[in-house]
Amino acid sequence: MIYTIIDVETTGKGNRMTEISIFKYDGNKVVDEFTTLINPESFIPRHITALTGIDNELVANAPVFADVAEDILRITEDTIFVAHNVNFDYNVIGGEFKTIGVDFKRKKLCTVRLSRQLLPGYRSYSLGKLCKDLKIELVDRHRARGDAEATVILFELLLKQPKSTEVFSDFMNKNSREATLPPNLPKETFEALPSTPGIYYFKDKKGTIIYIGKAKNIKKRVLSHFYSKTKKALDMVRETRDIDFELSGSELIALLMEDAAIKHNFPIYNKVSKRTIQSYSIFSYEDRNGVIHLAMNKGRLVPNPIITFFNVRDVRLYMETMCSKYNLCPKYCHLQESVWECSHYNITDCKGICRGEESSDNYNKRVLQAIAAISEDKKDVILKEKGRASNEEAFIWIKDNVYLGYGFIGHEEQVNHQDDLNNFLIPQKDNIDIQKILRTRLLKDNPLQVVI
Repeated sequence: MIYTIIDVETTGKGNRMTEISIFKYDGNKVVDEFTTLINPESFIPRHITALTGIDNELVANAPVFADVAEDILRITEDTIFVAHNVNFDYNVIGGEFKTIGVDFKRKKLCTVRLSRQLLPGYRSYSLGKLCKDLKIELVDRHRARGDAEATVILFELLLKQPKSTEVFSDFMNKNSREATLPPNLPKETFEALPSTPGIYYFKDKKGTIIYIGKAKNIKKRVLSHFYSKTKKALDMVRETRDIDFELSGSELIALLMEDAAIKHNFPIYNKVSKRTIQSYSIFSYEDRNGVIHLAMNKGRLVPNPIITFFNVRDVRLYMETMCSKYNLCPKYCHLQESVWECSHYNITDCKGICRGEESSDNYNKRVLQAIAAISEDKKDVILKEKGRASNEEAFIWIKDNVYLGYGFIGHEEQVNHQDDLNNFLIPQKDNIDIQKILRTRLLKDNPLQVVI
């Protein structure tokens, strides 16, 4: 077999190539080499220059990728592409070829994964630390030629290991995923993932959760991350050391679990959904003059809300609607603060409670009617879903329009009343993201739901 042992340097953001070094190796010696700087046609950030020593001035007169593409195709033709964390280098080169309309495909081997298999027990398998432990001289670290040359020496050492023939053969098997998996993720961890609905957790070397996702098929979805060529995906899988999972039984419960897990753990690669949503509630109280107020406040400050919303605009519009419909006073609905009497620009049919022109008894009757109407608008819904196994089913509980959580019930369990569901409920927090998820589900044709 002929191998091409490769290293590339990039701009970081956008992963445009700034340098490439290729050593062609026949299994005994290096038979060819190609090394060159490349003008990335984009800006090289300072922190990349600090790491590699490659700056914008250095590559200004270097060839662009299209100028060296034929050289790369020639030297790598009919060879096995080898690199330390092969997916990074392979995807960078593949991405560059894509920009010029060329499809680049080569068989791959990863020296990180090979080292973990053939040289077990080292504290780190990064190129720098592994070379230090193995007494491999590494010159010009973070330059393409220096890193590639050190990888050649490491590769020679791997070939000399007692089980190398067996391991190399296994890695080259077309059904093996060794070249696809992240360099530091044990194959056994991936193989243990189920092909059923649930959520999954990518974890780094410290066990910190760095990404959470949901899937109808966990194993298939996780694998798709390893094929992605975006910088975010490449960075994420390079940091991944472990993957954990939780079964959900259905995609809907997986969505709910994912939202809760992201908001609890704040993984660094889940940027959009990790925000915490503030809730706002309407409540009532009676003042010293016997007038019943309707008021609004942040949900966590309201122990017994009449109804809850997830943005200020919605709760205020709802209050204005109720105020108008039941001829309530904007002052006593707290739509206007610090005023002696109401003067709302839109609600003008107050009957005069704020001006002493109406008794509190008459006004309170309409307030109570409004509260009763809000309560009648509330719904209790139980959505039935598939369980995590054939001997159970799942449920999602919405009470008074508020999402309470989900749960799983074994077929041997007896549930005669909705209160019995408390024994199986996994309580969750309601928020606007959950509302959107459930609203989509409830609007589907013929939903499997029971309205209590």
